[in-house]
Amino acid sequence: MNWKPGSRDWKPPAALEAEAAFLRGIKAWHAFPWRRNLPDKPEIWREGGARLLDYGGRGPVVLVVPSLVNRWTVLDLMADHSMLRWLAERGVHPLLLDWGEAEPAFTLTDYIAGRLARAIDAAHRLVNAESNGSGIVLAGYCMGGTFATAAAALRPDLVSGLVLLAAPWDFHAGDIGHLHKTQTMCATLGPLLSDVSTVPVDLLQTLFALDDPMAVAEKFRRFADLNPDSDAARLFVALEDWLNDGVPLSGATARECLRDWYRDNLPGRGAWRVAGLAIDPSSIRVPAFVTAPRRDRIVPPEQARPLARLLPRAVLLEPDAGHVGMTAGRSARTVLWEPLRDWLGALPEAKRADRRPVRAKRDASPAAKKRNGAGIVARPH
Repeated sequence: MNWKPGSRDWKPPAALEAEAAFLRGIKAWHAFPWRRNLPDKPEIWREGGARLLDYGGRGPVVLVVPSLVNRWTVLDLMADHSMLRWLAERGVHPLLLDWGEAEPAFTLTDYIAGRLARAIDAAHRLVNAESNGSGIVLAGYCMGGTFATAAAALRPDLVSGLVLLAAPWDFHAGDIGHLHKTQTMCATLGPLLSDVSTVPVDLLQTLFALDDPMAVAEKFRRFADLNPDSDAARLFVALEDWLNDGVPLSGATARECLRDWYRDNLPGRGAWRVAGLAIDPSSIRVPAFVTAPRRDRIVPPEQARPLARLLPRAVLLEPDAGHVGMTAGRSARTVLWEPLRDWLGALPEAKRADRRPVRAKRDASPAAKKRNGAGIVARPH
């Protein structure tokens, strides 16, 4: 019932219509029959819950590092819409680091100088050893790009190129309103996170949604009007399923990020240290490909651009896309996948690479298990 104008419960007809469309969109999403059912690629290394997945392909080996707070599947979303599978078919050999579930006690040093550094070493040793001794290209998405920058500074002997996709660096850059929101978030969340072992997914999702709450309702209203048999509808459902399948974040890492990144802006001030070592992007002398999507609300472009200035051999791409749309949206192939493939293809490693697919073989000997930490394991099926 809609009460008469002037009563406390009255709503304008346009508001009622918008609310109904939003609810139709939610119900249509819940009822949509599509589910992601892609099998995982072969597993070539594991440590704890983390693993390396091998996408095969011929060309430079690219180790892709996703964020900790969303699953890696956005980079391998659908059989006919997957950045990693598309690159593997076009002269690139992607490896994917799946972080697994949260490690409650892990700090940034544990993740970067520990697990990521060992994954880089495993990728270099197990997959790229036959490619004339060249290093691997390290590619990080969002928070994974910040991690990748630090890892490249810590292990320059193993990295021959760096790809940073919407990677935040100067956390206080951008308009003053965004900075005020960041500081308010730090003041509010600090006490709440002081004793937690992990930060729940619902809290992380709420923080993202609060940045633009009207956008959530608007996207479901648009979905309600889509043809359910269209590619656009399937892509919407795939992305929304991914977005709502987040991963809890280590409490120790969350507290460190909140303090060192968002409150104190240590990377942007040139004062960030990992494992006690200063992380200086200007010391990373390998070719770098940096993206700062112009419509990114999660990592505003002003926060990602500084890396293109600090890295001595960087090129900057500023696609007309958002944070997720750049990697998995309808225009992702044009705005990111193709430019990235072209850049990778021009690297010296691409010209030297063995044109035969390089495959890691399982070595279950005790010596191999000791050498490789957790050893090379087959994908469990």
